[in-house]
Amino acid sequence: MSDRRVFRWATTSARMLVGALVAAGLVIGVIAAVAAPWPTLAREPLVVAAPPAPSATVLSCAGGILAIGRDATNAAKLTIAAPQTLIAGAASTDGGSAAGPVQSTLTAPFLGGPDGPAVYTAPPVGGVRTDAAAAGSATVSADDLRGYAASACRAPLTESWLVGGASTTGAADLVLLANPGAVPATVQLTVYGSRGAQSPPGGRDVVVAAGHQIAIPLAGLSLGEESPVVRVTAAGAPVQASLQTSLTRTLVPGGVDQVGAVAQPATDLVIAGVDVTAAPGPAGASNIATIVRILSPSADVSATVTVTAVGGTAPAMAPSTVHLTSGLPAEAQLGGLPIGRYVVRVQAATPVVAATWEATGFGAGSDFAWYTPSSPLSSPGVFAVPAGAPSALTIVNTGTAAATVRVAGGSFSQQLSVPAGESVAVPLPGQGVYTVDPGGASGGASGVRAALSLTGDGALAGFPVWPEDAAAAPIRVYP
Repeated sequence: MSDRRVFRWATTSARMLVGALVAAGLVIGVIAAVAAPWPTLAREPLVVAAPPAPSATVLSCAGGILAIGRDATNAAKLTIAAPQTLIAGAASTDGGSAAGPVQSTLTAPFLGGPDGPAVYTAPPVGGVRTDAAAAGSATVSADDLRGYAASACRAPLTESWLVGGASTTGAADLVLLANPGAVPATVQLTVYGSRGAQSPPGGRDVVVAAGHQIAIPLAGLSLGEESPVVRVTAAGAPVQASLQTSLTRTLVPGGVDQVGAVAQPATDLVIAGVDVTAAPGPAGASNIATIVRILSPSADVSATVTVTAVGGTAPAMAPSTVHLTSGLPAEAQLGGLPIGRYVVRVQAATPVVAATWEATGFGAGSDFAWYTPSSPLSSPGVFAVPAGAPSALTIVNTGTAAATVRVAGGSFSQQLSVPAGESVAVPLPGQGVYTVDPGGASGGASGVRAALSLTGDGALAGFPVWPEDAAAAPIRVYP
């Protein structure tokens, strides 16, 4: 081999070696660069929080007590047996006073004119929602109806549950649907009874015109049901649903009540302020003055019913277990309770709805009431006390810490300490608008619930204090 060829071979080999080393270095550099942290430039996007403008508070009332069959020429015609006496007021959410809500009237075609129930509207003040409250009561004493009824005026809902009443002989119950909105509502009524969930023809696609109230006989939806529960769902506009229930025993009127709706099923229901006004009858008596009705709409489950006297800690009677079949209402008799005020608690593993029925007696001059569950109060709320019977507010603390609760209205003000797991009752001076502040003691306020009881001679009624609507969360806008 010549020197020139040797030189060329050596030069080429050196070039290949250098190239290989350079390529290897580049690969190692790339791998190291990928593995090593690179400097980054982070820029937070511009966010604008835009709180929605608060809407007006709208409360729809049930109206006066209605009678059916008083017109000999039209047995299905409804008439007003007793008008509703109303009380209403408002307070701003910052604790200050606000102008009273504006009253208007719904049209009730079944009455043949515009004399329907009242609606109260409270517009926001200074960009802050106005909390308002209204309630009404009526007393009737006639051959076909007798008793005292009181109910709170409530905001319309897209879904609600009516727990109470019957469609058996002696009952003349009415499902009342009110639409205080500006557009029509289409309502579906599902009746849960002895045959499970039923969608009767008279409860399908029920149109409630804007600014109207309609009445549907419960017997026309499902006849012969001893313990029905009605689910109300609305589309197009929310509706305020209520139930007027009355009872006649062998031509003797046995009471009347206006039952408010339960907003939704829950696993822990607290029914506060149930007033037992009659001493227990003899053992084995057929008439039981206290009954709790329960429905599990979607699953088979066992519910535990506990009854505790207000101010006490131990159960007033042994807790009872009610086995529920999905879609079939069941009732538990709570006989033997001494005269007093009680809290009925219903707990289950899956959501249920419930209400407690209480009667002052079973003869002439008696009355009854359906008590519905109370929801937790996380902030101060406003409630109205109607006229007609002495009133008291029952406060229950289901939280884990004591709560300091303040009840005030007009010149009345009282502050109470409610230990965890206990309850107290506050007599109120009379008709008016009150506020209840659940306080914020160590989380105890999250379990504070309240209900109003109205009890007098042959008069029984009650309804829960609902929490005010929470302010809408701010909308995050990314320009």
